[in-house]
Amino acid sequence: MQEITFITGNQGKADYLAKYLGHPVAHRKVDLDEIQSMDLRKIVEHKVRQAYEIIKTPALVEDVALEFEALNGLPGPFIRFFVERVPFETICFMLDGKTRNAIAKCVFGYYDGKSLQLFEGELKGRIAETPAGENGYGWDRLFIPEGYDVTRASLDEENDKKTYLQLKPFKELKIFLEKLWKQ
Repeated sequence: MQEITFITGNQGKADYLAKYLGHPVAHRKVDLDEIQSMDLRKIVEHKVRQAYEIIKTPALVEDVALEFEALNGLPGPFIRFFVERVPFETICFMLDGKTRNAIAKCVFGYYDGKSLQLFEGELKGRIAETPAGENGYGWDRLFIPEGYDVTRASLDEENDKKTYLQLKPFKELKIFLEKLWKQ
């Protein structure tokens, strides 16, 4: 069975992935250079190749983006920097008088030194007029998934899981990894 290391410093992410896959997932925190690009796929490809070069075993990385239609896709993959430096209220205020449509995206990347695989998921929605909710992390207080009237941070556990599984391409990733583990 081929071991894969999930590159993350977030124990919760690693635990959730292992729970969903029904398989233990080794994880490790590794500082990676993050290229500047609006293309989430390019960012993930760079990160997973770099991770492999550092750990010398098959690597799995993940990254997310939150694209605002009114800002032509910004902040996109730079959303982490926005939520670290700009108050949530200011982010919401930036869209006053503009469309609040947004798309949340997630890409997982796998690389074993030869084979590169990318798995993509997305969740349409809109940016709230004001931040709300206490659950989740990152931009969950800003994003209202399509079909809902509250932010992801305000969803009950069942709907949080439902929208999380829409955003994260776990199903495709699981099918791919199960084939590897059988080899």
